Amino acid sequence: MTTVIDAVRKSPLAIELSPSEMVVLANVMSIRDLKTGEVLLPEGSRDSHLHVVVADHVDVVHDSDQDRRLIYRLEPGDLIGELSFMDNEARYAALIAFGPTEILVLERSDFETLIERSPQVVYKVMRAIMRVAHRVQRRLGLQLRDMEHYVYRTGAKQVRD
Repeated sequence: MTTVIDAVRKSPLAIELSPSEMVVLANVMSIRDLKTGEVLLPEGSRDSHLHVVVADHVDVVHDSDQDRRLIYRLEPGDLIGELSFMDNEARYAALIAFGPTEILVLERSDFETLIERSPQVVYKVMRAIMRVAHRVQRRLGLQLRDMEHYVYRTGAKQVRD
């Protein structure tokens, strides 16, 4: 089992943190163990937690009446819920453990306790979160561009008889 401090050290949240700042952050975080197939967060749910995949994978899935569609597979080091952590918006998909999975968890109210006593930690962690959100947005933009090129290059945009 991974310790909280080891998980923090390996996470993207710690990229700018000094060793003593990592300890400060680790003191407001916890590790959650998930069983294979266990739902971390159901589609449409709201919560105030930021999660980091520590071990194994988490599937981002959308359920419909007919089937379950895999949207993305999150790997160790990936953040989960970075936007909902800030704005409390509903999840657009369910998050399900692919195998026995360890998740590093940060509750927003616990993180906010650091504003007064460790503002540099809060600042550096928020920069790390925004860096990840920007990387995701850039990846999605590139995927959209590739899809548009495919549609226009193959003529898939035309309705065929």
